[in-house]
Order: sequence, then structure tokens, then C-alpha cells
Amino acid sequence: MNVRFVRDLWARDPAATLRFAVHLPNLVRLYWRLLRDPRVSWLPKVVLIAGVLYFVVPLDLLPDFPLVGLGWLDDLAVLIAATQMFIRLCPRRVVQEHVRLIDEGG
Repeated sequence: MNVRFVRDLWARDPAATLRFAVHLPNLVRLYWRLLRDPRVSWLPKVVLIAGVLYFVVPLDLLPDFPLVGLGWLDDLAVLIAATQMFIRLCPRRVVQEHVRLIDEGG
């Protein structure tokens, strides 16, 4: 995800929302495949798992309920940062291989 894509989502651009919805299954598939790939070291895997756990577990830096909007935004920001860092820390050729395989339907 790049910054322009996130900005378009925040602007409630229907086309950006549709693009995200269309690509979401492939993104989940890519993360799952990379998480299980033995060629990816433990550091990116820990980053992704920690980000997902922070998003899911109710213990937060900013509480969700008294600060309704801000509490959820920090969870989302941590999740987005973890997913981006996960992809950046994975070996580029491994990511490209999995993207190609997903595009081919494999």
C-alpha cells in the first residue's frame, strides 16, 4: 500500500475503496504465503504477528472506548505499519515469486 492509495481511501474515493476490496483477498493470500515460507526470516514474521496482535488484543496505548476515534486509529496505524514493514523486510525475489504465483492462480 502506498501513501496515495491510503489517501484515496481516506477521501472516500469509491474507486479506491473498490480497488482495495478487489485486492484484499490477494493481499491476505500474499501475507499468508510469505508467513509460511521458510525463506523468509523470523524478523519479518515477528513484525507482522506483533502488528496483528496489537490490532486484535484489547490492551492499547490509547484506549478504544473513551477516545472512540483515536483509540481505533492507533490500532489501524500500527497494523498498516506492520504490514508494510513485513513486505519490506521479506526478500524481494521471494515476494515477487509469490505475487507472480498468485497472479497466475497458483
